[in-house]
Amino acid sequence: MIDVKVLGSGCANCKTTQKLIEEVASENGIVIKLEKVEDIAKIMSYGIMSTPGVIVDGKITHAGGIPNKKSILSWFK
Repeated sequence: MIDVKVLGSGCANCKTTQKLIEEVASENGIVIKLEKVEDIAKIMSYGIMSTPGVIVDGKITHAGGIPNKKSILSWFK
């Protein structure tokens, strides 16, 4: 199981990113544990200054803007 955290305050971009991650995982049969982190102190503890941020298995994979599905799939390989 891949541990995925979406970091953000709950803005539209954060929600879209979360939805895209869920779609990519589902479409490719990838099992993930998805967590939404909205606490600003926790987000900053990862060193993310631009949201949405994405952490996959403890590593920063994305910060700022909405990622595309191809990029998301590459995080799970």
